[in-house]
Amino acid sequence: MQETLIITDSEQDTRLDKWLSLKFPTCSRTYFQSLIEEGNVLINGNPCKKREKPKPGDEIEVCFVLTPELALEPENIPLNILYEDDDLIVVNKPAGMVVHPAPGHYTGTFVHALLFHCKSLRSEIADPLRPGIVHRLDKDTSGALIAAKTSYAHRNLVASFSERKVKKFYQAICIGHPTVSEIHAAIQRHPKKRQEMAICQEGGRQATTLLQVIEKGPHTALLHIELITGRTHQIRVHLKHIGCPVLGDSLYGQADSNKKWKAQRQLLHAERLIFSHPRTGKLIDITAPLPSDMKYMLSKLP
Repeated sequence: MQETLIITDSEQDTRLDKWLSLKFPTCSRTYFQSLIEEGNVLINGNPCKKREKPKPGDEIEVCFVLTPELALEPENIPLNILYEDDDLIVVNKPAGMVVHPAPGHYTGTFVHALLFHCKSLRSEIADPLRPGIVHRLDKDTSGALIAAKTSYAHRNLVASFSERKVKKFYQAICIGHPTVSEIHAAIQRHPKKRQEMAICQEGGRQATTLLQVIEKGPHTALLHIELITGRTHQIRVHLKHIGCPVLGDSLYGQADSNKKWKAQRQLLHAERLIFSHPRTGKLIDITAPLPSDMKYMLSKLP
């Protein structure tokens, strides 16, 4: 993950390592000192030192990497298993669980739980910090998540996702009432807000989302969504694009509405996955029950 930031007038005269730790409070000052020493932090495109004090207008480029000493240890975290055999496992991921280790999330991830549950994963082709991971869900998105337990399954599942042979269905509670059933809009990294994705007129990656309104309230709607492509934050960006953002979405949503209806997280759920088993070819159809927070919100659909 990479971030680019600009020093403001009020931020001058602060050591670079301290400034970064204030900007990213989930990461320690020691962590940023390590990044700086390894050349993963640049000022105006040039290597720098941790004691350096950037000037207003300086561009700070940070490449977040996992430190070499990070140990990926199994953790006894309960998993809600929807399906499992010798090749793969499908779980109902709770909202709030990060899929794999990343800066600020070194423990408590789905990978840590997977290592404990499976004892040993026999997939040798994945990133060593992402064993078995063939796709991902955002931290605050709940629902069906697949992991491979063998190299054979991993290779075939990754191919199935990339070739769009896996059908992916979601449910979401959005603000407003969509008037379209298909969204075709290319997505790319936001040019200024590096944590966000955005719709683009030129370039970007083509993205298609199909949606159906299941239920309406005065101000919101329950949607059934099929992802034809799988771009980063696709559903959230597309729904914002048509003026109907996901309720509870702190990045792309409406802060006033989220606060008014006390939505604690983006109300988006990966409801269903349909795919061919990587070894047998048998059709696997898995549904993850709607979580309690979304059921509660639906009971008083605003």
